[in-house]
Amino acid sequence: MLHRLVRLLVSVVSLALCLLTSAHGQEQAIRFGLLSTESRENLHAIWQPLLDDMTRQTGLPVEAVFASDYAHLIEGMRAQRIDVAWLGNMAAVEAVDHSGAEVFAQTAMEHGMPGYYGLLIARKDSPVNNVGDLLRLAPQLTFGNGDLNSTSGYLVPGYYVFARQQVDPAKAFKRTVNQSHEANALDVANGKLDAASFNSENWDRLQLTHPEQLSQLKIIWKSRLIPSDPVLWRTSLSQPSRAKIRSFLLSYGANEHEKAVLKGLQQTSFIASDNDQLLPIRQLLLFKQRTEVAASTLSVDQKKARLRAIDAELARLQDRISVPGKQSGP
Repeated sequence: MLHRLVRLLVSVVSLALCLLTSAHGQEQAIRFGLLSTESRENLHAIWQPLLDDMTRQTGLPVEAVFASDYAHLIEGMRAQRIDVAWLGNMAAVEAVDHSGAEVFAQTAMEHGMPGYYGLLIARKDSPVNNVGDLLRLAPQLTFGNGDLNSTSGYLVPGYYVFARQQVDPAKAFKRTVNQSHEANALDVANGKLDAASFNSENWDRLQLTHPEQLSQLKIIWKSRLIPSDPVLWRTSLSQPSRAKIRSFLLSYGANEHEKAVLKGLQQTSFIASDNDQLLPIRQLLLFKQRTEVAASTLSVDQKKARLRAIDAELARLQDRISVPGKQSGP
């Protein structure tokens, strides 16, 4: 009886160790989420060298997970199918609020720029030369909006170009589509769309991948500077894995090989960041919401109450921006 009990205990302990080892091993395979802004072949060519270096220097197997839109990346982090992701600022707000994600780094772009610009584009032979033309001719035009979670393709033009003019692009244009930056640019260049949202990063990238199509385009609007993209991880990722990933990214770019890899990504380095990077984007989301509420058909009392709540939240965000690190959380 004693021998049987001992054998049973040994079996239980062995099974527990196997399960722990298996779970530990699964977490070590880091799944890096990336947005498919262009063809999978092009993205694999420019990203794989970085991921290979990450695998070699951290000892953690790293694999790319490409997604066609930000929603899939956000959901992937929520479902723990993605461990680390390079997102736009607006998508990062969603990931922090709903997917248990946290900003830990920020990209530093080529030419020493601390960010990039949202753009609106049209064909060079188009009569649309500015926002005034775009809005005046909207009923005759087809428009390419960005991914619904895109900062430069959707949020920024959505507020500065449309919401402040009390224009709903889905109703103003003859036809509106939501798609990726590259698809927007190529469709405008090929005459499938009259105008579209875009950004300065992808403008530079298009010069390398589709120079002939780029030569057909003109910029009709340029936004304020948008902070460069954040990199996030799941907060449930193990502390040792997070430490290795942080150390790798923040030190990457020290030699000629690494500088060349970053150049292919149109970056120069990664710098430390946190969730406070997203505060200006949260303000912009609230400004857009405030504009929509002010123009809504709510009753006077309902409108006043909603605007009071939004103004209080805007004041709270401004207080946090004025004193960085004063308050934690999203």
